[in-house]
Amino acid sequence: MYRILLADDEGIVTDTLKFIIEKEFNTDADGKPICEIETAKTGRAVIELTESFRPDIAFMDIQMPGINGIEAMKEIRKTNENMVIIVLSAYDKFDYAREALNLGAKDYLNKPIDREKIISVLRDAMKVIDNMRMNRERELLIREKMETVVPVIENGLIYSLLLQEYFEEDVTNYKNLLDITEERCYMGVLVFGEKREGNHMTNAVGSSVRLHQVYNDVRELVRGYFRCFVGAVTGNKIPILFPTNEEELSYNDRVAEIDAARELCRKIKDKTQIDVRFGLGRIVTPMEAIHSYNDALRALIQTNGSVAHIDDSPVGGNYEDNYPAETENRIFEATEKGDEDEQQRAALSFFQWMSNTYATDLSDIQLKTLELVIRNETIAYLGSSDTYRFTSRADYLPSILEIGSDMNRLRDWFLEKLRNSVKRVSESGEKRVMTTVGRAKEYILANYAKDISLDDVSKEVDISPYYFSKIFKEETGENFIEYLTQIRIDHARELLRDKDSADLTMKEICGMVGYADPNYFSRIFKKTVGVTPTEYRERK
Repeated sequence: MYRILLADDEGIVTDTLKFIIEKEFNTDADGKPICEIETAKTGRAVIELTESFRPDIAFMDIQMPGINGIEAMKEIRKTNENMVIIVLSAYDKFDYAREALNLGAKDYLNKPIDREKIISVLRDAMKVIDNMRMNRERELLIREKMETVVPVIENGLIYSLLLQEYFEEDVTNYKNLLDITEERCYMGVLVFGEKREGNHMTNAVGSSVRLHQVYNDVRELVRGYFRCFVGAVTGNKIPILFPTNEEELSYNDRVAEIDAARELCRKIKDKTQIDVRFGLGRIVTPMEAIHSYNDALRALIQTNGSVAHIDDSPVGGNYEDNYPAETENRIFEATEKGDEDEQQRAALSFFQWMSNTYATDLSDIQLKTLELVIRNETIAYLGSSDTYRFTSRADYLPSILEIGSDMNRLRDWFLEKLRNSVKRVSESGEKRVMTTVGRAKEYILANYAKDISLDDVSKEVDISPYYFSKIFKEETGENFIEYLTQIRIDHARELLRDKDSADLTMKEICGMVGYADPNYFSRIFKKTVGVTPTEYRERK
């Protein structure tokens, strides 16, 4: 149905328009009225009807008593931007027409207007309304679907960060999907229980079961208090990610956040009848989110209240002012990923900070250099297949002491040791891939005449089919089927060329290279070589 407003101070005009519309647009296929019509004779009545009747389409005269049509349109547009307005006028004035069109009028018609013109203009207006309704319906459908999908995406981001099972491009994709532009973040955690006893929540298991039933209510309450992203229930906990561009929260912001968190805990308890505590961690980069999450849990352990922030925690280490903790972490993260360029950039930046800030504290620089190298090598050993040897660092301390105060030599020694660590990680990964693919190739070469599959080969090299397929394609440039087919066809060509195999039938050759169906073998051979096996044999 279309709601139509007819506005003109001449009753004969509105009566005529109504008669034409009702006659032309009577009922739909189900016998329901197509149009609902209201009339107005003044600008004030038009404005009031627009608010109460909410018309889809309005025929409006420019000149009406009191508030004229132009002024009425200005007022209408404040509350109804989508109404289709068709302006009527007995005056052929350019200024009127221009102002009406600037206010969003669809058409400007001069009186008298013939019947066909009215019908034509109204049909066009109805199409505009139909399109707007379809777009609105589509938007609502998309929003409805997003309401289902967004929690899954949020949970994917949070648990990728917390479980540290991610590639940086994955996190970037998650952030783009969720419209996260901030470069930093901090974590919060809601911990549920039957009741709070000191810093401990009782009956975690029972609360976990109940928490799944009220999760959507909890999620909506949290999002009502904070701009954040809420993870799924794990045990009796719900992790929460807070994006931010701040390096750290100011005192006032932290107090305001804690007050909001306390109010949220009260609301959740009233709504769900489950007791809850809220822990908040420090601001970090997204790749360090697990540290912030652990901060939030530690803050709850160290205090007894319903809300605990790590910055209010009675214990916990802090860095001195200007200490480049983020640069230090970048060294370790790059080593773990096998990213030599990033590791070296971060390491050089850190060393320059040490030598510039503490130029006279040689022993401290030496100790920190040694500490970072050893910590970095520990990461490298864990990320590689190398064997740790107790005496592998026997020359480290003598080397540093021999270098003495020569900062350039100490820097070079530092960078070289770190470079060796990151290479150990990257080369070990490459070596594992090469070894796996090499073993796979040997197995395929030994068994190509059998009915072997991707699952058979991945089982032989003891990794999952999905991962094997991925590394095999990366290493060889072919997928498993392409590689196996080429091996089989190459051996078939050898048999077809070999004079000693001249007595073999096509069926026998087909079976010898792993194909059970001669017709299928012939098709694959022709697709690969360009001719059939018979034609190939005749050409030899």
